[in-house]
Amino acid sequence: MTEASVVICAHTLDRWEELKRAVGSVRTQTPSPREIVVVVDNNEALLERAAREIAGVTVLANARQPGLSGGRMTGAEYSTAPVIAFLDDDAVADPHWLEELLEAYRDPAVLGAGGPVEPLWQVPPPSWFPAEFHWVVGCTYAGMHVRDGRIRNPIGANMSVRADVLRRAGGFAPDLGRRKLGFSVSGRARIGGKAESCEETEFCIRAARLYPGGYWAYRTAARVLHAVPVQRTTWKYFVHRCLVEGTAKAVLRGLAGSKDGLGAEGRYVREVLPRAVANDLTAAMRGKVGAARRAGAIMAGFALTAFAYATTRLGGAAGALSQHLLSRVRGWRA
Repeated sequence: MTEASVVICAHTLDRWEELKRAVGSVRTQTPSPREIVVVVDNNEALLERAAREIAGVTVLANARQPGLSGGRMTGAEYSTAPVIAFLDDDAVADPHWLEELLEAYRDPAVLGAGGPVEPLWQVPPPSWFPAEFHWVVGCTYAGMHVRDGRIRNPIGANMSVRADVLRRAGGFAPDLGRRKLGFSVSGRARIGGKAESCEETEFCIRAARLYPGGYWAYRTAARVLHAVPVQRTTWKYFVHRCLVEGTAKAVLRGLAGSKDGLGAEGRYVREVLPRAVANDLTAAMRGKVGAARRAGAIMAGFALTAFAYATTRLGGAAGALSQHLLSRVRGWRA
């Protein structure tokens, strides 16, 4: 079976216990990875502690542009296996995660593979939080489009790629990664205070265009659990992420075009959300607690995302209004 290197990017000591748990989950994989690489972004204290206390892994400082994209590419450049798997520092891999991912590479047409990212709630989720919006917390959402085991792109918390595909396609675009709020002179969005990005989507589209006939595989048994802290279960965070997502999708459309950049989103808006609203309203009429609020959250989430998308596409004063609203959201109390 093809071998893999596993890259885990980290940036804060606040996730120290989660980082150790992530590394531990990779150590128990069957088969074992060729190497585990921990890349630390802009944090000397974390770099020193990881090098000192986490045995059996290679710890590197991000040698590229600050942010997740630079960290991933730093780890990829060090890795020696023909497949590179990426795991978030606050995620836990199922014991057969790597085995399931590598099984996909028996098909030479596979460019890369991913699997489900399931929420690991630190507190029970609020009753209004719809499963169709699990992308808000970085997880696989209900209704995600999978066709014959193929997807447009994996989620970065559970993603693998052939090393030669990553190199030839040019890697992840740092300007779409985890940067500070604002707009670059090129017009690309630098959105959110921390982890807002669409670099995985853009890279997967770019790679698929470079390799006609190639595809991204989805392995349902290649599961990871992704930690969801209490601050990500608030209405404030939900609103913020919807606004950020709309802005990011507008940027992605400008780079990849509407067909590739928004094809999956079109189906999501036309089919997944209306069905979810109808189901929740039906459940509400039957007395299900929280169902009406979930329907309301879906409609509000769509409206916020569409608003940010439209204002970003329009640019100018409308785009500034969207950014002002984002800044106001960050100022709310959770």
